[in-house]
Amino acid sequence: MIETAHAAQAPRATGRIYLDKQSPAAYQALVGTADAVRATAADAGLDRIMVELVNLRVSQLNGCAFCLDVHTRAALRAGETTRRLGVLAAWRDTELFSARERAALALAEAATHPADALAQERAYAQAGEVLDDDEISAVVWVAIAINAFNRVSILSKHPVREAPAR
Repeated sequence: MIETAHAAQAPRATGRIYLDKQSPAAYQALVGTADAVRATAADAGLDRIMVELVNLRVSQLNGCAFCLDVHTRAALRAGETTRRLGVLAAWRDTELFSARERAALALAEAATHPADALAQERAYAQAGEVLDDDEISAVVWVAIAINAFNRVSILSKHPVREAPAR
């Protein structure tokens, strides 16, 4: 669900360490979880675009530049449009997202802000109208996984770098 930052050591000027590099066994366990979540989403029939929309919305809410960069590129590779990506932060105010996508986005937001019990109840009710139990579970797991990766990248201050010239 995330690409590993490319520096071997933390930029000590920021006072941060790259958690993925400092504790590779823990990070690999998280990657294993992400692999299981990816398989769960595929088994539930979630398409790659819906998964990436969830990854992106959660990363927007958390303010994770690194994951936004990674998952914007992944969404575009999966066939998502720049128009929909451009309005994702305001998904409730557009007609560009399907009922299934809207339900997934509401669940992702509820998983990202679990203390909001009313939002959780509304999200589950909305999801129950258009998603089956396997799909609901998969969406929540995708949100849980990207929330974890967001925290790794935010706390590590993983940089978003310019792509090398070809």
